[in-house]
Amino acid sequence: MSTLLAFIVTLGVLVWIHEYGHYRVARACGVKVLRFSVGFGKVLWRRQKGDTEFAVSLLPLGGYVRMLDERETPVAAHERHQAFNLKPLWQRAAIVAAGPAANLILAVLLYAVASWMGTQEIKPVLGAPVAGSLAERAGLRAGDWIRAVSRDGTDWVDVESVADLRWQVTQAAMGGERLQLMASDAQGHASRNLVLDLQSLAGQEVDAELVQRIGLGAPYSEPVMGDVKAGGPAARAGLQSGDRVLRVDGVPVMDAASLRERIMASVHDGVPQPMRWQVERRGQTLELAVQPRLHGEGPRAVGRVDAYIGHPAETVVVRRGPVDGLVQGVQRTWEVSALTLQMMGKMLIGEASLKNISGPLTIADYAGQSANQGLSYYLGFLALVSVSLGVLNLLPLPMLDGGHLMYYLFEGLTGRPVSELWLKWLQRGGALILLLLMSLALSNDLARYLGQ
Repeated sequence: MSTLLAFIVTLGVLVWIHEYGHYRVARACGVKVLRFSVGFGKVLWRRQKGDTEFAVSLLPLGGYVRMLDERETPVAAHERHQAFNLKPLWQRAAIVAAGPAANLILAVLLYAVASWMGTQEIKPVLGAPVAGSLAERAGLRAGDWIRAVSRDGTDWVDVESVADLRWQVTQAAMGGERLQLMASDAQGHASRNLVLDLQSLAGQEVDAELVQRIGLGAPYSEPVMGDVKAGGPAARAGLQSGDRVLRVDGVPVMDAASLRERIMASVHDGVPQPMRWQVERRGQTLELAVQPRLHGEGPRAVGRVDAYIGHPAETVVVRRGPVDGLVQGVQRTWEVSALTLQMMGKMLIGEASLKNISGPLTIADYAGQSANQGLSYYLGFLALVSVSLGVLNLLPLPMLDGGHLMYYLFEGLTGRPVSELWLKWLQRGGALILLLLMSLALSNDLARYLGQ
């Protein structure tokens, strides 16, 4: 229920602010607005205010502002000065651009408010990197605290959280740039500089495997046993809460994540293999035989020991002042916009998977998750979707705001509007492209939910 409510609020706010941008600038330019609707289809609620009918309609995936226009309905002589199509070119362009601009301005404010409120983030102390990955070759080790990053080795940006680090790595990977990392141990000692050679990934498809090849470790957690389930494999082996695991089958255990991976990978030919664990308990070293149990079937079968492994990752509060928060809002909106366009460009040339396109089911899921984490997280999510909506609507596709702006650019350069015949075919083509994109997004959503 909370997921559905968060999704409805997300759509309602973002659609309303987008259409309000169109509405507000249209009124400022003297255009008569006939209807302001959140949603499409059958009207569920309406209220007349002056010349404008405000409505909420059945289908919530969008909205519209209907203006007085000679191309849609006859216009009385005394109202011609209020018709959209008779306004100067710059005013028509401003009205169309105001919707996406409103979404981008909203994103700036949402990011700023979220940073003013502050969020509880995971400290950027990493576990063991993925074996054979760029991170491992760069020299990252379990327990490394990433203090700052740099693209050129001169200008360094402080890293405040794991999410912040992943964002910096994502931007560098999309741009095919090397990223320098300033790392220390978990206590802040023994500082050293490392180079994550993301240039070597240039031209590779952006997908889940790319993230694996980069190989940043999960947040660091000590390999210490937590709650042990009675009667489970861990309990039968004699493991107790508080035991620190030193080695498994003679191989040192660096962190909780790598220990969990070893347990899961203990299944061979459908049978969990016995493991020899060396643990430290109250200053003594013990050797224990652990027999994992089988969980799942076929290729998805993994080992389990029925115990919680590791401590919760260390967290920090990330909060900014009034000016810094607003600057952060502008910067993050710009970065997300640029990254969105980069991703779209890579999808067009086949360097990014079309599986990266998400639809309403994924948005609803993330809306619910962020809302459950707290208001500041939800505001950050809302800002992200608002940026995406603003950028998407500026794409030069017929039926989108960006398509109309391209018509006006043509009119400004040639001195004549796009012909009715061309408009007709462009609208049909745009509708087909949008239908294909929506179908692909929904297909990706269903594939994620079905585990494909």
